[in-house]
Amino acid sequence: MTASPVRRVAVIGAGTIGASWTAAFLSRGMEVVAYDPSPGAPDLIRRMIESAWPVLQRLGATADADPAKWRFETDPVKAVAGAQFVQESAPERYDVKQALLPAISAVLDEEVVIASSSSGLLGSRLREGCRFPGRVLIGHPFNPPHLIPLVEVVSGPGTDTTAVAAAMAFYRAIGKHPIEIKKEVPGHLANRLQAALWREAVHLVADGVASVADVDAAISEGPGLRWALMGPHATFHLAGGEGGMAQFMHHLMPAVTSWWADLGNPVMTEALQGALVAGVTEEVAGQSVPELAARRDAFLTALLELRRRS
Repeated sequence: MTASPVRRVAVIGAGTIGASWTAAFLSRGMEVVAYDPSPGAPDLIRRMIESAWPVLQRLGATADADPAKWRFETDPVKAVAGAQFVQESAPERYDVKQALLPAISAVLDEEVVIASSSSGLLGSRLREGCRFPGRVLIGHPFNPPHLIPLVEVVSGPGTDTTAVAAAMAFYRAIGKHPIEIKKEVPGHLANRLQAALWREAVHLVADGVASVADVDAAISEGPGLRWALMGPHATFHLAGGEGGMAQFMHHLMPAVTSWWADLGNPVMTEALQGALVAGVTEEVAGQSVPELAARRDAFLTALLELRRRS
């Protein structure tokens, strides 16, 4: 892993995602200045760092990593002063981000990338009114950012190629796996894949094919285990045997295309929403959201360690 030349990062918006980003940046030896309008944000950041730090050390925090190397600002413009990279994680609303981004871009040097954690908004709209708009782009992580390697770097109309390259290099240097999305679309890439799968999962519940718990198990106890190592294209390449993807296309594509034709498009009525809520409630069997998140994070940590060894 190449060390990043960036030593100071501004985290603008320090809710769950921004606080997790803060812990991740600190674990790579960086100084972080955080901003959020919520008076509870500093406490949230402290709790996130405290809970994440043992895991980050297990996963390879740098020798110069310091969990205390951060401070909080109540003014976003002051927070970005002197920053070499900005990770914006404000609420997922155009009006909020379109007010915030021009204000911080006005005081930053041209080479400083401003990456938005937005999970689905269009970067071409976020950079409107910004100084040096080409350096404003999407750097979308997956929750929790201090654990999940994937970061979607979205280029599109008006994005500078140098900014995209700088963002890709930055995320790679801190141990992430950035991918470049070459054409902006709502939801970017991974969330669209998730949405497509969940649409069919909802349809199967609505159509009475299986329970919520069994639909979930169909993924977590089956293809989800393979997807932790390789994606759908590579998985089907193996499904083709020694002939690989070409063999898969020849023998299995007729069946797959017939399934495509039968996929559902459910209408999310109040009754269906209630059925999904009830199904998940039964599935989790009294476990709280914090308990489930802790279990998820422990599993992710073990899985990441396994991937690193293999």
